Amino acid sequence: MRRVRLSFVPGLDIEFVDRDRAIQQVLEWGERGTRFPVVVFGPEGCGKSAWLRQAAEVLSEGGYEVFYIHPLDRLVHAEVSIPSVKEAFLEFARKALAEDAASRIAWALFDFVRDLLRARRARVAIIADDVFQAIGLRYAAAYVKGLLNMIEYPQYSYENIVIIVATSEGLSRAEIGRHRWADLMPMWNMGREGFEQLYKQLPDPKPSFEEVWRLTGGNPGMLAKLYQMRWSVDEVIKSIITSKKLYTFTLTLSAEERKWLLEAVENPDTLLAKEKLPLMQKLIELNLIIDSITYRDPELWIDQPPPEKNPDLGIGKYTAWQTSLHKEAVRKALKETT
Repeated sequence: MRRVRLSFVPGLDIEFVDRDRAIQQVLEWGERGTRFPVVVFGPEGCGKSAWLRQAAEVLSEGGYEVFYIHPLDRLVHAEVSIPSVKEAFLEFARKALAEDAASRIAWALFDFVRDLLRARRARVAIIADDVFQAIGLRYAAAYVKGLLNMIEYPQYSYENIVIIVATSEGLSRAEIGRHRWADLMPMWNMGREGFEQLYKQLPDPKPSFEEVWRLTGGNPGMLAKLYQMRWSVDEVIKSIITSKKLYTFTLTLSAEERKWLLEAVENPDTLLAKEKLPLMQKLIELNLIIDSITYRDPELWIDQPPPEKNPDLGIGKYTAWQTSLHKEAVRKALKETT
C-alpha cells in the first residue's frame, strides 16, 4: 500500500503513518461495500482528513472509481477510468471553486457518479470531508439521505459502493443522528505509538515526546499548531481562546455554570447531570468536548477507541475534552473573566 504524503504545515510534508486498524476497516468495506453511508466524527484535528486521503488511495488501489472532495480546503480528486467523466467533474469543480461556490461540488457529485455508472457497472467510492460545513447544517440530513438513496435505489447498477463522510461538528452529528440514514462512527486521536512516529518526522529542536503527548493527547492538529507557533503552549492556548471566542462564552455563563465548567475542566464526566446538559451541549457546539465515548468496543470505532479514563489527557469514562490544550484554554478563559 502506497502511503500518501500530506502537507502537515506550510513547507513541511509528512508521510501518512499509523491508523492500521482504520485502514483495515477501509479494506473490509472495499470487500463488501457500505450498507449505509459511514459518517465519521471526532475531535478537530484528530486525523480524519489524513485518513480519508489514505482511504481514497487504498480504494483506488483496490480497483474502485474514487471521487474525493474536501470543499473547505478546495481539494477535489477523481481517480476515474472514464476520461470524459473525470474531466467533466474536475472542470466543474474548478469553476465552482473559482466562483467561491464549493457547495455545488458536493451536490454535483450525485450527477457525476450517475454518469459514471451509466457508462459502466463499477465499484465506486465517495469520500467527502467536512462537506456539511460547505452545504450548511440544515441540509446535512438531506445530503446523507441522498447518499443512502444512491446505495439503495441507484439509477444504474453498480458492482459495489463505499461512502465515507467525515465531520468535526457536534451539531451536524446530532442532526444526522436523528435519522437512521447513516452509520455514525467516532474516531479518536492517534494512539501513543503511532503519534510518536508522527512526532519523529518533525525536525529538531522540539520538546520531549512526553510533554507533547500530555498536551495533545495524540491530536495531529494540535501538534501542527504547536510546531507552527514554535512550541509555545501559551500562544496555542490563546489561539484556541480567540478562535472559539471563549471570553465571550464564559461571560455569558451564570456563576453556577462557571462553577460547573471549572469542575468539568478537572473531570468532564461531571457534566453528566440533568441540570448541566445545556452547558455540555454548548461545549459540544464549540467543538471543545466529545460526549459519545461511553462504549470502547473496538468495532464501534474507527481505528482505536480512547483510553478508558485518563484525567491528565482530559478523558473521562463518558465524556472527554478534545485535547488537554482545550481544557487549559477554558481554564484560562474562566480565570481571566472572573
